[in-house]
Amino acid sequence: MAQISGEQVRNFFHSLVPARLRGDIPVVPVVRLTGAIGFSTPLRPGITLAGVARLLERAFSAKRAKAVAILINSPGGSPVQSHLVFRRIRQLADEKKLPVIVFIEDVGASGGYMIACAGDEIYCDPFSIVGSIGVVGATFGLNKAIEKLGIERRVYTAGDRKLTLDPFLPENPEDVAHVKTIQKDIHEGFIALVKERRNSKLSGPESALFSGEYWSGQQAVRLGLVDGFGEVRSLLRARFGEKVRLPLIAERGWFGRRLPGVGTQAAAGLVGGNLAEDFLSAMETRAIWARYGL
Repeated sequence: MAQISGEQVRNFFHSLVPARLRGDIPVVPVVRLTGAIGFSTPLRPGITLAGVARLLERAFSAKRAKAVAILINSPGGSPVQSHLVFRRIRQLADEKKLPVIVFIEDVGASGGYMIACAGDEIYCDPFSIVGSIGVVGATFGLNKAIEKLGIERRVYTAGDRKLTLDPFLPENPEDVAHVKTIQKDIHEGFIALVKERRNSKLSGPESALFSGEYWSGQQAVRLGLVDGFGEVRSLLRARFGEKVRLPLIAERGWFGRRLPGVGTQAAAGLVGGNLAEDFLSAMETRAIWARYGL
């Protein structure tokens, strides 16, 4: 009768311990950030710092974490929310001393790319849309329409510039110049952020890189906007081993089910809310995605 060694006994009992409790299996928490940034409705939850802060904190606080993976699928949106999320990721990464690996899915453009720059490494698919390092603002000119309809608009203000870019008034060149000055400041800050994070990895003329143009993943690799091609499971298994655990950090809603978005705002929006505002927000979100043919 073959004798069983003490090591075999230990290995047997060790194999009975659930993977999540075993100290020898590396962990890389995964946070998925999906949607337009700063636009949130019950049916289309978007990305805001308030919505993702708790998820990020849970991911960076995970036991035995070797890194944190961020999955991004966003066409951009609010520059403020983009920057707030970027800064929070970097603060947590520095505090916990964990590397951040970003994976761009369909789109990582404009504010979505700003958030991606929080990663120490950025990967995408060859067919991803990447870039759009610029600033855009849009409105309508309805002054001729209300004249044609015989509508008289009455607005009362204190302050000569309170009606800047009012869509019901003819376009004022001074208003346009003022908005372009603000856009220039935001654009320069965006450029500085990308240069700081991507540093010597960038290749290609700045006139193209920072023109607001966007590229396929293949071009983005050549321009140094991303580090290469990769999908979260295969790349992290190759790096940390086949047994690496990749828990998806997600909010839990009623009955323990995962909420459809990235934060608690989705749940809050399901109770009450303004239907007209939700509709307009959804239309704006649809327009942002449509810029990239999606």
